[in-house]
Parts: sequence; structure tokens; C-alpha cells
Amino acid sequence: MTGQRRGFGRLRQLPSGRWQAAYVGPDTRLHKAPRTYADKHDAEGWLAAERRKIDLDTWGKVERSDGITLSGYAERWLKQRSLRPRTRSHYDSMLERLILPELGDTKLVKLTPARVREWHAELGDDKRTRNAHAYALLHAICATAVQDELIDANPCRIRAAMQTKREREVDVLTPAEVNTLAGKMPGDLAASVVMAAWCGLRWGETSELRRKDVVDDGATLRVRRAVTYRDGEFHVGPPKTDAGIRDVAVPPHIRSVIKEHLQRYVEPGPEALLFAAADGGHLKGDDYRTSWEKARAAIGKPNFRVHDLRHTGAVYAAQAGATTAELMHRLGHTTPQMALRYQHVAAGRDVEIAERLSRLATNGGSS
Repeated sequence: MTGQRRGFGRLRQLPSGRWQAAYVGPDTRLHKAPRTYADKHDAEGWLAAERRKIDLDTWGKVERSDGITLSGYAERWLKQRSLRPRTRSHYDSMLERLILPELGDTKLVKLTPARVREWHAELGDDKRTRNAHAYALLHAICATAVQDELIDANPCRIRAAMQTKREREVDVLTPAEVNTLAGKMPGDLAASVVMAAWCGLRWGETSELRRKDVVDDGATLRVRRAVTYRDGEFHVGPPKTDAGIRDVAVPPHIRSVIKEHLQRYVEPGPEALLFAAADGGHLKGDDYRTSWEKARAAIGKPNFRVHDLRHTGAVYAAQAGATTAELMHRLGHTTPQMALRYQHVAAGRDVEIAERLSRLATNGGSS
């Protein structure tokens, strides 16, 4: 081993050729780098970063990295983030159920790629979407720890672990099925089906629409807010993404449906909800679901979800020739991946239509 004296700290080259760094801190104790380095300059960089903390009087202001557990850091990480109630609840649940039971007591500096791979393998393959979300959360927490200079590199390095194939194919109703489904709903909720299907709205956006959001004589819906229900309370805020704040053009053939709904079922005043509970407040998802489940069963679609209406609207728009950018705007997406998927589904349905046309021609020719 070879050692080198320096103005601050010390470097030592190990028999393996790797470099070890250490220094005596303001507390008069020796502090070693959490890892060894293949390159001398990397070891010097760690010492420089520690010296900078001392010079800026930030050294020791937070718990030393070699004593911080993943559990303690994850709690701090969550508190420092501005999250929607639904997202915070989701993160809390994943930490408590999937991450911390196995990794919570592990010190951050001891959380190696091998340990992360072992934890990920133990999650199993039966719930890929859930596992991808849990891995993405752990990756995000560790990425912040790198930024905070608590660890040198992110230990989450499993290729494609944050990606997942959707377990359900996009289920799309025909326009006739949309009309039939709406007709099976109570009169004051029928328009919610039509609007979600033809305008591509999320349920949280639909249930927060107010009279003031229907403009240009029903030609435009102004999507500015969404509502979620968590822990017994409704929470109104901006839509799921920044791109969710948008104006949606209403297809002319359903504008009369919206106008009639406003006249028959919506209270006067700009703040009146389009789809309200009996007390005029927000409609709980469970109350809507009771009518929804009966209606979807009546049209032979017992597994069709409310969110599938949004998928239906997206495919309609793609079939009508919307570009990727236009689909992103209409649906409030921040990335093109889902828009491209809807375009792919639309193309597949066009092939199906073409095949039906050929069968029609063949049957017509033989008759």
C-alpha cells in the first residue's frame, strides 16, 4: 500500500490498485470515503467535496451519510416533496408494503446494486406493473441521495425495470355502444359517458367540470381542475399533468347532449358541478360505480372500466387523423408514448375495417 500526505485529507492506494480517501473532520474524528475508487482523481474529488462542505460551514449540519438508513432517508425524501394526496398515499403504500420491509434498515452506503437486484427478484413476476412502480420510486429516492452527496452512484441499475407492458389491451367501444351505454345510465349521468368517450376526459376531470367550464355554446370544454377522493375528503387541484390544463373541442354531434344536460340537470351559477351528488357537492366514485356496473353489464361489457371511455375517445381521435402532437394536446399527455399507442390501435382497427369491407364485397358477389 502507498500513502500520500496532502494539505487536506489523505489518499492511499491499495494492493488492488484502487484508491482510498479519508480525512480528519472538524469533530477530530477520521472519516473515510464510503467506497474505494478506481481512479485517483475520483478519490481527490471526494476529498474536495468534503473540504468544500467544511469551508461553507455545511459539514455536519445533516446526519453523516454512513449512518443514514434507507428508511430514515425515504421519510425525509417524502416530507420534502410537494405531492398530490393520491400520489403521496401511493408512495407511502409502496414503501410500507414493498420496499422498507426488506431494505429499510439498510444504510444508504451499503445499498449495493447486488442488494437491489436481490430485492427486486424477490418481488416476483406476477405483478409487473406494481413492481415497476416500486422500483421507480426506489430509483428516484436514490437519485436524490446522489444529488445530496450521500452516495456516489445510484444502486438501482436493473435494465428496463421501470418499464412494463400493459396487462390489458385498449378496449374500445363503437359509437353505437357508447350511445347504448349512456342510455343505460341514469338520466343525470348519461352525458358523463358521452363526454368522456368523445372528449377523452379522465374521471377526475369529468367530475370536477362546472357550468363555467362549458364555453362557446357547448363547443369547448375548459379543463382546468381535477378532483380526487382520499381519506374521506375530496381534493381539488390541477389536472394530473401540466399538459392536462387544456381546452378540448367538443364534436358537434354531442353539443346538443351537453346543452340539454345543462338545462335539465345542472344548477344555475358558474360554480355548479355538471355531475353532482344530491347535496350539490362532488359525486363519490362508489356512487357513480353502482350505476356504471349495471350499465356496462347491460351492454355485455362487464369488465369495461370508466377510464376505458378515455381510451375510446383517444382512438376515435386517432382514427379521425389526429397527429401525435394533436393527440397529446387533446388528452393532456406530456409524452408521446400513449398517443403513439392509440395511433397504433387505430391503425389496427382500420385494418379490421378493411377486412370487413372485403368480406362484405365477397358476400355481396356470391349472393
